[in-house]
Amino acid sequence: MWNIPNTLTTFRLLLIPVFAVLFYLPYSWAFFAAAFIFWLAAVTDILDGYLARKLQQSTPFGAFLDPVADKVMVSVALVMLATYYQNVFVTIATVIIISREIVISALREWMAEQGKRSNVAVSNMGKIKTAAQMLAIMGLIWQYAPWMITLSYALLAIATLLTVTSMLSYLYAAKSELTKS
Repeated sequence: MWNIPNTLTTFRLLLIPVFAVLFYLPYSWAFFAAAFIFWLAAVTDILDGYLARKLQQSTPFGAFLDPVADKVMVSVALVMLATYYQNVFVTIATVIIISREIVISALREWMAEQGKRSNVAVSNMGKIKTAAQMLAIMGLIWQYAPWMITLSYALLAIATLLTVTSMLSYLYAAKSELTKS
């Protein structure tokens, strides 16, 4: 159970409170440090999946914990950003992204019970959405310059659009199972 990929996933979970504390520190370097920790967590997300495949160390524990760590990390960051920015755009994007994660997690669980889990497997659109989302969140945390915030808003808009599109795609893929009598 404690192989390198699972250790990286657990490390990512442990980074979440570190990220939160850094974000709220009253120092000029705090946003950069919080963005760095978020970046580090995102890198471990990429790395743990790669290593699990490369080293053939995929485990049921890792398959369970990895998406949990991802969703908690992103949800915590988005809620903190919605609270920080206090504007309708970030708040609506946060609500849409977190709601989609809940809907798709429930859909995947239900489809697995139906023996149709592969119908709602992760798609390339989901990977692009995740990349845009992670970059947007990092930029909104760091706030290095006005251009970074503007670019991050654009990436968050793209991520939100892809979030809705991918959710509709997953629901469509599950339509035959969801509409059975």
